[in-house]
Amino acid sequence: MNVVELTDVTKHYMLGETRVDALRGVSLGIEKGEFTAIAGPSGSGKSTMLHMFGCIDLPTSGKVVIDGTEVDRLSDQELTRYRRVKIGFIFQSFNLIPVLNVYENIEFPLLLRRDLSPADRRERVMRLVKEVGLEDRLRNKPNELSGGQRQRVAIARALVTEPAIVLADEPTANLDSATGIRIVELMRKINEEDKTTFIFSTHDAHIMREARRVVNILDGRIVGPAGPEGN
Repeated sequence: MNVVELTDVTKHYMLGETRVDALRGVSLGIEKGEFTAIAGPSGSGKSTMLHMFGCIDLPTSGKVVIDGTEVDRLSDQELTRYRRVKIGFIFQSFNLIPVLNVYENIEFPLLLRRDLSPADRRERVMRLVKEVGLEDRLRNKPNELSGGQRQRVAIARALVTEPAIVLADEPTANLDSATGIRIVELMRKINEEDKTTFIFSTHDAHIMREARRVVNILDGRIVGPAGPEGN
């Protein structure tokens, strides 16, 4: 069963008086538990596709279904709530809150969840802290961490809501190659053990080697391989 499905999705926007066609009739299905890379040069449409998966942007035409919900039919408020619960984000710039420590940064997405008690939040945070190996850094703030440690905090924060999918936008771009390899191995371990779905937008050859499937995109079209449901 697909946890993400795009059907004949197009996306265009205006850049001044110029129309930019970011996606041109893209169809793609991604099953639960996949470890998939969306690869292509700058301007190919891979980030736009990731934005569709993350409900950050909506298609000009076509259909986007995330975990069984047709998201372009949701209101802005419903989309915000849906992103909060169903989708985890890992950014290349980490996007950690400077004034919060490791524990607080990971806990932050849970503070909006009224269905979780403080004890529930702590259990989730500490489980992820252990999983990413940061038990000795709980009280450190982001500026006291290395790049790899900050990315591990970002991974834990993305996973703490127990999302249906985790989207990673160039997650190794600001890391040295050795640290990047360790981060990819950590995400692959989490994917295999917890069956969490990971979708990457990437130029990183190591991520593409580790991915179970690489979807190549060029000029807003999938050029291969997209799998049995893709175009």
